[in-house]
Amino acid sequence: MPRARLARAEDLASLLELYPHANPKMPVLTDDTAQRIWTSIAAHPGTSIFVSEAQATIVATCMLITAPNLMRGGRGHAFIENVVTHADFRRQGHGHAVIHAALDAAWEQDCFHVLLQSGRPDPGVHRFYEECGFVPGVRTGYVARRPDSS
Repeated sequence: MPRARLARAEDLASLLELYPHANPKMPVLTDDTAQRIWTSIAAHPGTSIFVSEAQATIVATCMLITAPNLMRGGRGHAFIENVVTHADFRRQGHGHAVIHAALDAAWEQDCFHVLLQSGRPDPGVHRFYEECGFVPGVRTGYVARRPDSS
């Protein structure tokens, strides 16, 4: 099975090439904007990006965001976002590797639970998340969008 690792500073360009595999219509960031955001992510406590490589290329990623919590006996909670696997490398274990690395990190930080939402209608995507240990229907997800966004 592939192994995941934490993203490093030099991974930014590869991540930017990978993200359109999740959303080809995603706006392209300028280099300066991408670097500014990347620096902010790296400095933000509780935020980690995991990657999996094949053929010296990043082919899967996800972001883990952990937060302290005054409920649940003080145990934190976590969110997984930006799960992407390159189309040519799906069903090879790379997605599982990054998700499990993120879950392991959340459990090491004594998080009570990890939340993940998917807007993808593909049943295969939902099976993938269930195979990774996520249980559908436990909570109801809601989304509020900024009024001027699409």
